[in-house]
Amino acid sequence: MNPVDIIKKYYNPDSKIFKMLLQHSRNVTKMAVYIALNIKGLNPDIDFIKEAAMLHDIGIFMTNAASLGCYGKYPYICHGYLGRELLEETGLPKHALVCERHVGVGITVDDIKRQKLPLPLRNMEPVSIEEKIICYADKFFNKSKQHADKQKTIEEIEQGLSLFGHSNVIKFRLLTKLFKENGFHISPDCLS
Repeated sequence: MNPVDIIKKYYNPDSKIFKMLLQHSRNVTKMAVYIALNIKGLNPDIDFIKEAAMLHDIGIFMTNAASLGCYGKYPYICHGYLGRELLEETGLPKHALVCERHVGVGITVDDIKRQKLPLPLRNMEPVSIEEKIICYADKFFNKSKQHADKQKTIEEIEQGLSLFGHSNVIKFRLLTKLFKENGFHISPDCLS
């Protein structure tokens, strides 16, 4: 299975959004593989991570995020569950769950109710180690053209997450702790 071929089903390869999505997905994939190779005892499926990390944002074209070149009808926060639907239709149910569960640091049913989010009422937190790795790796990179290859620091990530509530910072710190306890240490630039 070639993730880029799947992305091409929904994105024009000559478009700005395709190039942006590919660049972001490759950065997230590199970071996710770096994490997976540097944690001991958790035994992540690296081949699955390579595929799922490339596909985690496949649903963004259906959202309204003009700064990214997306002119769909849904709010951006919906891209995870929309990507899940696309990949389930493609016959990739495990990859589909990564799409849905990578948004933020996971979204709970309580979050959806309390914040009146336009999402299906179900738990959307990462469960498997592969889902957790991809969710975590995604936080290190923006999609904006001017910052696409700049790896964020832990402090920058936490500052951004704090805008959506301190509980998100706590979730991120718990993932950081899980990976550190298993041998992973973030380098200033894991893409080098």
